[in-house]
Amino acid sequence: MHMKMHTFTTIRQRGASLIEVLVAILILSFGLLSMGAMMSFGVQLPKLSGYRATASSLASDYIERIRANPNAFTNNLYAAALNETVNWSFSNIALADCAYPACTETTLATMDINASRRAIRRALPAGDMIMKCDITTCSQAQYGNLWVVWQEPSTFAALNPASSDNCPTEVTTVYTSPKPRCLYVRFKIE
Repeated sequence: MHMKMHTFTTIRQRGASLIEVLVAILILSFGLLSMGAMMSFGVQLPKLSGYRATASSLASDYIERIRANPNAFTNNLYAAALNETVNWSFSNIALADCAYPACTETTLATMDINASRRAIRRALPAGDMIMKCDITTCSQAQYGNLWVVWQEPSTFAALNPASSDNCPTEVTTVYTSPKPRCLYVRFKIE
């Protein structure tokens, strides 16, 4: 018996087939899309941290104003004016001036509140602030709670501020779209 041996010749393929090229392009496009999303998020973060740093500076300035006029704090002048619903417009902020010798703790507190609110609204998009004492009135309170509030433009809607911010209910019930951002500062008067 004689067996015939078949020899198979291998065909060497050069280059890539069209299907392989399309699969490679598809994988590359998914990678580029995810990199594009990451880049757009990375561009937003410096602006967001800038808003938070500005809010921190403005809160510190306001707290120092309160500490310079502690009797107005214990007489509930600061908290009564700011324990209200946030309003994003300039229309409700009257310019107040406190000049010697007619400057009292009440006029100084009014000037401090109005100057701080105007500064917040100039520096932050739709910015405002809310302050509360630990108890119903500030007459016996040593601590205060201050929230600097702002709304970021809707292009930042991908970030969920509700997960990281401590906004009071006076803010979150009124402003839902876009959600407000809040910087919370607890301070001591003495």
